[in-house]
Amino acid sequence: NLEMFLREHGKPAPQFSRLIADKTLLVGMTSTVFRDAEYTSHEVTIDDAQMAWFEETLKTHPASEGWQVFVFTHAPPNGSGLRVLQENHVVNGCCWLNHSNDLKCRKFIELVRENRCVKAWFSGHFHLGQDYQDSITFPTIDPKDGPYPNRGACTFVQTSVMRGGTSRDGRQQSRLVRGNKDGFEICTVDHQKDGKIRVDAKITYSDCNHEAGVYAHEDSVAENDNYFKVYQPSAGDNLHAPDDGYRRYNEEGEVVIDEEVTMDSVAWWNMACGRVIGMLNGNLIEYDRSTLAPLGLIVGADELVGKRVAVVDSGLEGECGIDGEEEGMEGADCGGQLGREQAVLLYDGDGDITVVQPNEDGSYWRKIVRNKMVRMKEVRRIKAAKAFAAEKLGKGEESNVVSSWGPYTTTSGTAKKTGVAGLTAPSAR
Repeated sequence: NLEMFLREHGKPAPQFSRLIADKTLLVGMTSTVFRDAEYTSHEVTIDDAQMAWFEETLKTHPASEGWQVFVFTHAPPNGSGLRVLQENHVVNGCCWLNHSNDLKCRKFIELVRENRCVKAWFSGHFHLGQDYQDSITFPTIDPKDGPYPNRGACTFVQTSVMRGGTSRDGRQQSRLVRGNKDGFEICTVDHQKDGKIRVDAKITYSDCNHEAGVYAHEDSVAENDNYFKVYQPSAGDNLHAPDDGYRRYNEEGEVVIDEEVTMDSVAWWNMACGRVIGMLNGNLIEYDRSTLAPLGLIVGADELVGKRVAVVDSGLEGECGIDGEEEGMEGADCGGQLGREQAVLLYDGDGDITVVQPNEDGSYWRKIVRNKMVRMKEVRRIKAAKAFAAEKLGKGEESNVVSSWGPYTTTSGTAKKTGVAGLTAPSAR
């Protein structure tokens, strides 16, 4: 697909740069992975070659020499601060560029912070309109309004869609950028109103390293608008305390949220390992430790609502806690455990507890949506099972077909069982 795209559009490479005025450069990067993506096909992946090209482009066009760089990508980078998103992008782990790779995902905002030549970054991906103020974020804000956002000199801009069939909130809009002697304006072109133009924001330069942005209109939100406004934690700074959702550790070194979680519950905390976990719309969500942008779903509302949450130490001081006599654990010890080990617990009034185990890499958000091609094959296998039940077993719709997935269902060192209670069918014997 990428090969055909480049060939048919006469493009020598997935990325581009265009000099459109004196020291004003447009830069674009393209996703190069789809059907062979490791996780969801809808993750927007910028490959290493484009990343290296982008970094070099920024270094050779410094703000100190008066350069202004405007960047265009399909999805926004982690750290953009954009909050009007689609919920499916949050829970499936495909909000941000290179979303499933911690270091590569964070690399974009780090480059923006280091290179103040980046003045604006335009992206789409969410198929949502431009009437919301949270579809534009500024590099600086008045200290009275909150902590310093740490987004370099860049204004991040979400862009809608022009065709009605692809819009998720009914809006059909695109962006127009107009430069002037003081900076630039960001406008909306409304394709449902004969191309009517509205000014959304004005960005003014005081010099090559300092910018100020102001919104030109209030939010325009309809009652039936279908969008998902992300709660993003605020860690505060020297002038501001963390937001009201921040939960501190008690004297026992624990975080205990001893109240039933609801769809409106808001809370977040830092794990000892540096990971950040919080609640959003009844879900347990992991946030990026640097930008506090949502990374993905840990526990869904179907499992979390009505429970309580605790974070407790799980390392046993002075002793190992691994039973070397257990089958499959011979020779194991506690070596290699750096830092404070913790357990995230979900519990109810009856004393039932669920331990939320982290992934092998230490992250918590679940990469549970596989590539579209993998899922298509899985669906075909299920259809084949149903056809077998109908043709060979004489069973119709009453046949119960389930799937068995790995990789892990137990803490045991010897895996002798693969059944999952409540999901797979038990043995007939």
